[in-house]
Amino acid sequence: MNQTRTLLFFALAFVAYVLWTQWEQDYAPKPPAQPVAAAQADGKPSADASVPGAAVPANVPSDTSATPAGKAELVTLQNDVLRLTIDTRGGSIIRSELLYYPSLPVTRKDPTPPPARLLDDDAKTYFAAQDGLVSNNGAAPDHRALFHAEKTEAVLADGEKSVSLDLTWSDPSGVKVTKRYTLKRMDYVVDLDQRIDNGSQATWTGNAYQQLQRAPAEKASWFKSYTDPAQHSFLGAGLYGPETKFESLNFADFEKKPLNRAITGGWISMLQHYFLVAWIPPADQNVSYSSNIVDPASLTPRYLVRAFGPAISVAPGQTTDSLARLYVGPRLQGTLDAIAPGLDLTANYGWLTIIATPLHWLLSQLHAISGNWGVAIILLVLLIKTALYKLTDAQFRSGARMRKLQPRVQALKERYGDDRMKMQQAMMELYKKEKVNPMAGCLPILITFPIFIGLLRVLSESIELRHAPFFGWIHDLSAPDPFYVLPVLYFLVTLLTQRMMPTAGMDPTQAKMMKVMPLIFGVFFAFFPSGLVLYWTVNGATSLLQQWYINRSVDKAHEKARTA
Repeated sequence: MNQTRTLLFFALAFVAYVLWTQWEQDYAPKPPAQPVAAAQADGKPSADASVPGAAVPANVPSDTSATPAGKAELVTLQNDVLRLTIDTRGGSIIRSELLYYPSLPVTRKDPTPPPARLLDDDAKTYFAAQDGLVSNNGAAPDHRALFHAEKTEAVLADGEKSVSLDLTWSDPSGVKVTKRYTLKRMDYVVDLDQRIDNGSQATWTGNAYQQLQRAPAEKASWFKSYTDPAQHSFLGAGLYGPETKFESLNFADFEKKPLNRAITGGWISMLQHYFLVAWIPPADQNVSYSSNIVDPASLTPRYLVRAFGPAISVAPGQTTDSLARLYVGPRLQGTLDAIAPGLDLTANYGWLTIIATPLHWLLSQLHAISGNWGVAIILLVLLIKTALYKLTDAQFRSGARMRKLQPRVQALKERYGDDRMKMQQAMMELYKKEKVNPMAGCLPILITFPIFIGLLRVLSESIELRHAPFFGWIHDLSAPDPFYVLPVLYFLVTLLTQRMMPTAGMDPTQAKMMKVMPLIFGVFFAFFPSGLVLYWTVNGATSLLQQWYINRSVDKAHEKARTA
């Protein structure tokens, strides 16, 4: 197999993989719904959960049942990086705005675009972080109870290290709950403290829980599903435990693989392209984790994941605090493990983690030196090409030698006509006589291919490239080139590279496909993020220069041998 056939194989394999993945999403049969012990279809904690670590109360109102009387209001909690909107109905966080991450690129026409919104109360993009208390023997405020806020806004002031917002709930029996959310300066972690003050005459027992609910993403168009990296990024739930490590659960698997597990030192999350939201219970608690689909028969189902804490007991006249943390922010690799063990794994590189993680670290170091993510991509490509030079040198030299043999191979084709067996035998004798190994170009590609795929995953998933400018006309490396300069350059580079490749032994169908491949990929890349196209263009250009240099060396050596 020569270099041309190898490249064609990988191109066709990639297209087949994308087509199969999309077919699975669109047409694969859905398994029948299975009962979930830890959560009912209405979104409430179930009374018959068999998961150890939590005695689950039965009297929990569902999301679809009648809500307690009273008028709710929206209040705001804000630090310098995060603005949260909290509904006093349940004390749930229903909206989050990431102040350092604009929803659109900054341009001259729009220098101050609105911040990106992660949690959202819009019906189409619904995504909420909820928490509450439940009890079998007394009153407790769940995520539908009506709280009272003393103020409508709490904003971090200059010189302050943190800001808090209190929501209170009380029952005629004497039980009072104060729910306090706290934000620290330059921090995406929300501290939750549910303080239970038992002013009744009986011991209060119950459980605390935290959960995430979100609507599925709107179905993308056929074209967008292939060209938008966000459509290929993981969207769904994530679970971590010290023993099982990180596990992902996409929305399509909520029915056939529901969560129902008790873990100490874990966390639950919802992930999407660039961002995540995660509930992090105290590391020493044995917490029951579950998942379900709320109202699955409706046109707008919601996917739910829950962390259900161990039993809490508060004696009369005593006070107890139930703590948890909520991360609402970017998937900034290299920083998340400091918040909770394993949180860095939400990058979700899968089997490419061992390759992609060091590549991301190296890319970050190059950005620290250059100050530009586009330049960092170029430098990273050059470093990788330098490190793999010996491997690619063998590949290109094999191609150059085979290219020199093309006139003789063509003569063999004319001699043997349609007798393919004799033609192959004659070609192998020719290769053996000239000491050319047609397989020499395959091994380097097989070795380097995972590295390049890992780098592509890094460029697709790195939030650092989101809205990052390069030079001139490129203001956003995560968006397509507005003037198609990079796709055209890539097309030209691919076209020139193709002309340098040996075509000996290639049948007419393969030859025709290879001729149209540069055009096909050039058109596709016109709609790909410019950061990815920059990588492919620089990688292709350096390979073209290396091939040109090796071809010249082989030509000179051949001419020297011929005249000697």
